[in-house]
Amino acid sequence: MSAATTSYYDRKGILGTLGRDGLLQIILIANTIFMLAPIVIMVFSAFKTTPQIFQSPFGIPDFTQVQNFIKIWSETNFLRYLANSFVVTGASMVLILTLGTMAAYAIGRYAFTGANFILMFFLAGLTLPLKLAIIPLFMLMRDLSILNNQLSLIFVYTAMGLPSTVFIMTGFIRTLPNELEDAARMDGASEARIMWSIMLPLVRPAMVIAGIQNVVPIWNDFFFPLVFIQNDNLKTLPQGLTTFMGEYTTDWGVLFSGLTLSAAPIIIIYIVLSRQFIAGMTSGAVK
Repeated sequence: MSAATTSYYDRKGILGTLGRDGLLQIILIANTIFMLAPIVIMVFSAFKTTPQIFQSPFGIPDFTQVQNFIKIWSETNFLRYLANSFVVTGASMVLILTLGTMAAYAIGRYAFTGANFILMFFLAGLTLPLKLAIIPLFMLMRDLSILNNQLSLIFVYTAMGLPSTVFIMTGFIRTLPNELEDAARMDGASEARIMWSIMLPLVRPAMVIAGIQNVVPIWNDFFFPLVFIQNDNLKTLPQGLTTFMGEYTTDWGVLFSGLTLSAAPIIIIYIVLSRQFIAGMTSGAVK
């Protein structure tokens, strides 16, 4: 094959690669725009009145007009709903990460009869949505006298989050070298010390992945609060925001400002933990 022919095929291969990369970048940019557009429209609408929203839904608002935020802050029960969401979500995440990590550590680091069966038992929870068992759950919460109580939500969310947490954490914990805990045992460290001081810092990215995997659906859940909570002072944000919608009229500006404020904590958490989240994803891919 001549040098000219070789050069032609080399250029053709380079152009083909550049074409594929360019197409991939176009797809990614389009996907980013598609995902961010609803968020941008929501934020813009939070600074508009209801007539402005319908007259110019995509127009850039006057960001100095914060009447909607002042109104939702002072004339509604938004702060109570926000506090309830923080309590329910925070307590649920503490239980999910604590119990899930302990279960995953036992399954991943100790060889005992039935370890794989226990792991499969947890994984079965991924295939059985709790919403299908809403009537038995309602009866159970009634018998435990925790209906119209935040404990009912915390227990349900903990049960929902454990399967995915155990699955994620077990995979990461099993990849840790045995030499680390063997050296710690030789130095006289207890099993609890080995777990909390040596192993857990190494799987922190996995804990971030498990946390983000569970905190978003818990924070945004509307179904279970609707079933278990009737007291207005105990409602979480998704359920509480529905009270801003009237039977005949709705102040959409106030509603969008509430949606913006309710989405802000999760967005901030993701931004703060994004580096560890990406590190966990790439580490899991390599392993």
